[in-house]
Amino acid sequence: MGTFGTIILLIIAFFLVCGAITNFIAAAAKAAVPKTGKTTKVRGGEIHWVESGQGRPVVMIHGLGANLHNFTYALTGKLDGEFKCIAIDRAGCGWSTRDGAAQSTLPEQARMVAEFIEKEGLENPLIVGHSLGGAVALTLALNHKEHVGGLALLCPATQPIDDTPEVFKGLDVSSAGVRKFIAHTVSGPLGLLMEKKIFSVIFAPEPIAPGFEVKGGGKLGRSPGAFIAASEDMVNGRSSVDEVVGREAELTMPVGVLYAEKDEILNPKLHGEKFAELSGADLQILPGRGHMIPLTAPDECAAFIREMASKSA
Repeated sequence: MGTFGTIILLIIAFFLVCGAITNFIAAAAKAAVPKTGKTTKVRGGEIHWVESGQGRPVVMIHGLGANLHNFTYALTGKLDGEFKCIAIDRAGCGWSTRDGAAQSTLPEQARMVAEFIEKEGLENPLIVGHSLGGAVALTLALNHKEHVGGLALLCPATQPIDDTPEVFKGLDVSSAGVRKFIAHTVSGPLGLLMEKKIFSVIFAPEPIAPGFEVKGGGKLGRSPGAFIAASEDMVNGRSSVDEVVGREAELTMPVGVLYAEKDEILNPKLHGEKFAELSGADLQILPGRGHMIPLTAPDECAAFIREMASKSA
């Protein structure tokens, strides 16, 4: 065998080893953060969700590459004495499923949440959306307003994003084939090596929430499926945002936005102040806080949600 053949075999061996490591990492992550909630079948997939408390339903939608544990970490416990808190894994994320990339656009994600709300008989729910979940919540309110009593948005994505944040550039893969190859080979070891840095950036300038890897669901981002879903969400969310932006005047329910002053993922002036000007939404700014306020500022988020619930009763 010549030198070229040897190199090819070494490359193949490298990716096979990476694939095995990725599968091992994913299995360990799923064992550490197991499926604990209920599952509701909707067209195009299944929604995994957990609930606590009694009262008016509050449906919580998480952001990019995240899962429902971002809310159960600290926030739902502040509210379940007054509300029926329902935290969902967006289709394709956490323990939810979706049939494919077609379900990753904002209109499709919103449609699936609307079907979930209808199937579970949730009346006049307050919708809480964090980050990308805020964009899904907005789309839900625009396209399925009969299922939305009000919006409480936490550091939401509300405008087109021209420059992908540096921490998410590894997810910005347009080719489905390349995305799948990366997911099932190098995503595990590379993700594990970069995980602490990624967490540090999304929480900055605040420290990473203690125990975030398990209690906050951080480890669930280690699977090939999580990489694929996050990449699809980024690419197809960006391509479908024009179906939402520019329609702010159509919002007929009370809308509130709570933004972190020091958010390093989404610009508060663009996604908070500009959106408030266009929509008439109530805007509040949390001084000194970073992007992950559902985990780092649960008391402030809970107070904001109570306020929006009272305005949309």
